[in-house]
Amino acid sequence: MRFSVPAAILTAAVVPYSAVCAANCTKIGYGQGTAVDDKNRPVDALAFNSRFGDLDAFALSNDGQRIIITFDQGYENGYTAKILDTLKEKNVQAIFFLTGSYAKTENALVKRMIDEGHILGNHGMTHASLPTLTDSDAKNEIMSLHDYVLDNFGYQMQYFRCPCGEYSEHALEIAKECGYKSLFWSSAYVDWNTNSQPPPADGLKKLTDAAHGGEILLLHSVSSTNAAILGDLIDNFRAKGFTV
Repeated sequence: MRFSVPAAILTAAVVPYSAVCAANCTKIGYGQGTAVDDKNRPVDALAFNSRFGDLDAFALSNDGQRIIITFDQGYENGYTAKILDTLKEKNVQAIFFLTGSYAKTENALVKRMIDEGHILGNHGMTHASLPTLTDSDAKNEIMSLHDYVLDNFGYQMQYFRCPCGEYSEHALEIAKECGYKSLFWSSAYVDWNTNSQPPPADGLKKLTDAAHGGEILLLHSVSSTNAAILGDLIDNFRAKGFTV
């Protein structure tokens, strides 16, 4: 069954920032910060939703019982099949943000993601930082991958993740003009360095302790630690009362 994030959980009470001033082109590197509120939600993620929710850009969902697991798919490191096995065993649907190179070289894995009910997200054809591009190049970065996936897999993507976590208000406007919602994250850790993977016990504790309602969790499938701990992490989230 194809799974999608209900629009109702990706909304925010916002002040229409774009109505106050012209879109800002300043490049910003996203981070969820370390300060949290009384529900363990990062305050910087909450602030991001408040400022940019009117541009369909979100770092948290408003479903206080749910955790959304996402993976960035820059290249294949041999762990995605195991991750998919675990998600299937645990009956969990995830969002996989594909780069163009991944979509073009990992046909079988991408098809499996679709067949097993996961969401494909757009992580840019070349993983270029959107705020550094001209408007036409930024739109092409999004839509060339959109069209490739539609033409080759019959799948229409609807969620975009800014490459490198770099964005600007104007870049978010461009993504919205392309018909996309931009998903950032409210929980992540240093899992992408394949030469310095966190010990599984440390990774499991860090991600479990950071759990919160509305969480959008960013993981990288190149991580051996993530592949090892994913099943236990899902169990821990559920033991805390969250839906995954």
